Amino acid sequence: MRSINAIKSVKILLLSLCLALCSQTSFAADKAPTISETKVSFEQYIVKLKQEALAKGFEQALIDEAFTNVVFHQRAVKADRNQPETVETLDTYLPKRLPDWKIKRARAKYKEHEVLLKKVAAEYGVQPRFIVALWGLETNFGKIMGNYNVISALSTLAYEGRREVFFKKQLWAALQILKEGHIDSANMKGSWAGAMGQNQFIPTSFVGYAVDGDGDGKKDIWANQADVFASMANYLKKQGWSDQLTWGRQVKLPSGFDNSLAIPKNTGGRKNWLKAWAKSEKTLAQWQALGIRRSDGTNLPVVDIKAALVFPDDEKGRAYLAYNNYKSLMHWNLSYYFVSSVGHLSDQIKYPPIQ
Repeated sequence: MRSINAIKSVKILLLSLCLALCSQTSFAADKAPTISETKVSFEQYIVKLKQEALAKGFEQALIDEAFTNVVFHQRAVKADRNQPETVETLDTYLPKRLPDWKIKRARAKYKEHEVLLKKVAAEYGVQPRFIVALWGLETNFGKIMGNYNVISALSTLAYEGRREVFFKKQLWAALQILKEGHIDSANMKGSWAGAMGQNQFIPTSFVGYAVDGDGDGKKDIWANQADVFASMANYLKKQGWSDQLTWGRQVKLPSGFDNSLAIPKNTGGRKNWLKAWAKSEKTLAQWQALGIRRSDGTNLPVVDIKAALVFPDDEKGRAYLAYNNYKSLMHWNLSYYFVSSVGHLSDQIKYPPIQ
C-alpha cells in the first residue's frame, strides 16, 4: 500500500514540476517577443519618418505629397542584401563593359553634343571625353536611369535597417530637392538604392554637386542635357580634377620589381586608400628610374607630374600609373574596375580623333 502511495506522490510531484516549467516557458515567451513582433510595420515607420521630416522643418504639404504613393519595395531590399561578389579580372571585365557598340555610341554621342560639351569643358575644366565616358557607363547615355520612386526606395531601405542612418540622410536630401522644385516626387525616379538621373547622383551628391547648366532655374539631371553634363563636370572639378592631366596609363614592370610600392588592392575604405596613395606617389622620373615603362616598352613621358602605382587585380594582373585625376574618379566610385572602364572608354573616344 505504501509503495502505491509513494508512486502516486512521485507522479503528482512530476506533474507539478511539468506545470511549473510550462508556466515559466509561457512567461518567458511573453517577455521575449520575436523580432517580427517588435519591429513596427512599414506603414508605422512611414508615420515616424513623416514626423521626423516635419521636425526637420519640411512643410506638411510637401511631406504629404512626397509620401502619397510610397510603397515597400522588397526587390530593393533583396538587391541591397545580395549584391554580387566580384569574380572578374580586368581582362574579363573590360570587354563586357566596353563592347564595340558602346565605344561607337560614345563617339557618336560626343559628336552629337560636341558644342555643349566644349562649353561645359571651358567652364569647369573637365575634358568632354570623360563626361561622355561617365555618362555612358552610368546610364548607357541616359537610357537606363532606374524606375524606382526615389522616396519609396529610400524609405524601404531605411526601414530594412542595415544602413538606416545612411538612407535616412539620403531621404532628407531627396526632400530638400523636392522643396527646391527641381523635380516633383512622381518623376523623381532612380535606382533601387536611390541613385538618380542620367549621372546617377544619390540625393546628397545632387545637393552637393548638381548645377543649373542652362540657367532655367532648375537642376534637372533627368531630362536636361546641359544640367546633366554641367553637374558631372562640377562634381569632378570639386574633387580636384585638372584638364591638364589624363587619368593614368597602363604600364610594364621590370622583373623583380618591388610590388610593395603599389597601392594595396584592398585598403578598407577611401580614407585608407588616400593614405596608401600618398605613400605610393612618385614622379614619373622616379618611376622611370625604378624600371617602369609604358605598356609598349617605351619610356614614360618626360613631364613633371606625380603618379601612384595601382594593381586593380593583383601583382600578376595589369598595372597602372594613376595620375591625380584618378583620385577624382575614385571619389565618384571607389572601384578600380569602374575607374579603369571610365579611363579606357575616354581613351577610345579620344583616339582616333573624331572628325
